[in-house]
Amino acid sequence: MFILGFPLLLIPFVIYNIVAFIFRLPDEIWTKSAATVHMISGQEWVLTWEDILLAFSILILAVEIMKSTRIGMRTIIDHMLAMALFIVMLVEFLLLQRAGTSTFFLLTMISLVDVLVGFIVSIRSSRAQVEIEAERPA
Repeated sequence: MFILGFPLLLIPFVIYNIVAFIFRLPDEIWTKSAATVHMISGQEWVLTWEDILLAFSILILAVEIMKSTRIGMRTIIDHMLAMALFIVMLVEFLLLQRAGTSTFFLLTMISLVDVLVGFIVSIRSSRAQVEIEAERPA
């Protein structure tokens, strides 16, 4: 299960970078309609590719939060890789013109939430484990 020590938010980061830096007109790709849903209210909901990428990233964030409840060396490595990914994303957002978009900003914020929640959950769950082990009779 090598995937447990791998920051899954790297997937949307790579997808964004492929579109932003390889394709000639990335803005046209992101804002292009991917699907149109006809709602019962009569409204047409236009789903763009950037909407899909952000929704996918939020689903991955949920998986990352569940992964952060584990305790062990692999979890520590996962947190370090998530922090490194956040730093790379932040630097890219601040320094590269093609990454200076609302979509990339939201991806960066999702990565920040992953880092913060990962550390908070790990600290709280490890404290609970220490308290339980301390109450054992000798």
